[in-house]
Amino acid sequence: MALTIRPAEPDDFDAVGEITVRAYLDGGHLAQDSTYVQKLADARGRAEGAELWVAADDDGTVLGTVTFAPPGTNFHEIAMADEGDVRMLAVDPSAQGRGIGEALMVRCIERSRTLGLVGLALSTQPSMRAAHRVYERLGFVRAPERDWQPMPGIDLLVYRLELTEP
Repeated sequence: MALTIRPAEPDDFDAVGEITVRAYLDGGHLAQDSTYVQKLADARGRAEGAELWVAADDDGTVLGTVTFAPPGTNFHEIAMADEGDVRMLAVDPSAQGRGIGEALMVRCIERSRTLGLVGLALSTQPSMRAAHRVYERLGFVRAPERDWQPMPGIDLLVYRLELTEP
């Protein structure tokens, strides 16, 4: 399967929202009644407030997505001023295990380097163990001093990648 990583287009927004919500719900990382479902479904808002990337197959079917937030964008949340921020990485549950999430993360790393950033950071739930393995394989390390709670009862872990010359 050939995979194309490209910026999301308006025609992709519905699929991106559905994939993101389904990946979080099917993975057990979110309750159906969570207010965060609306934020995950809002692909248009992510595209307007950061860089929204998709992974598509040969037929153009969107299989995964990630939001890359450079400094100064609306979705730049936990990263420092000289770091990029990775948000809402999601792969269609039927396409997981094919390297799609890793390919999307590599794109975020490339964008960070292109922008001259010194690092890349992301928040993740403790339950997202498959994603943690991808991050660690790419060189991300835990930054427990930056762990945080966006709301009571929601604990997020932070991973960071120190960027060096390619």
